[in-house]
Amino acid sequence: MKKRKIPMRRDILTNEMRPKKELIRVVRNSDGEISLDPTGKKPGRGAYVSLDPEAVQQAKAKHLLDKTFGQSINAEFYDELYAYVDHQKARQELFGDQG
Repeated sequence: MKKRKIPMRRDILTNEMRPKKELIRVVRNSDGEISLDPTGKKPGRGAYVSLDPEAVQQAKAKHLLDKTFGQSINAEFYDELYAYVDHQKARQELFGDQG
């Protein structure tokens, strides 16, 4: 039986390679709008962020997503990202790796 290959992506916050399922995609569309992409299927330039609330706070302080996408990103988006990551991490701890 063939072993299934696990897709890996680089976490822009920690610079580590991790399984895609452990990361959340942030995408910039052709209009320059930045949004969360929980499905991983939105069109546009994507970057992956780990489900680590501390790393998101550091990214906000260092403006890491601004550098990644080459544009200014408002604090509200970082707050939205933090809330999403915090929620997903809590879900993982409650339910394990189900979803």
